Amino acid sequence: MTYRVYSGPRGSESISPLDKDRHLYKEFGVLDEAMSWARHINKSGRVALLIEGDDGTRLTKQQIVAALKSAEGGESHHAA
Repeated sequence: MTYRVYSGPRGSESISPLDKDRHLYKEFGVLDEAMSWARHINKSGRVALLIEGDDGTRLTKQQIVAALKSAEGGESHHAA
């Protein structure tokens, strides 16, 4: 299984299927690694625009942000 994390400069809009070939991406074998990379990108001044998987997974920019916020909220509860 392969998951691709597409990224772009901060302020970039979501990617349309026709624009994917113009964006940088990095591939991962599991979704957790792809999400970790998206978190890293978002904290480093760029933005994760799309995560796509060979299994049909498709997370938009907004869905990635929501999933990362949800995960961070869950982590803080575990620390308490």
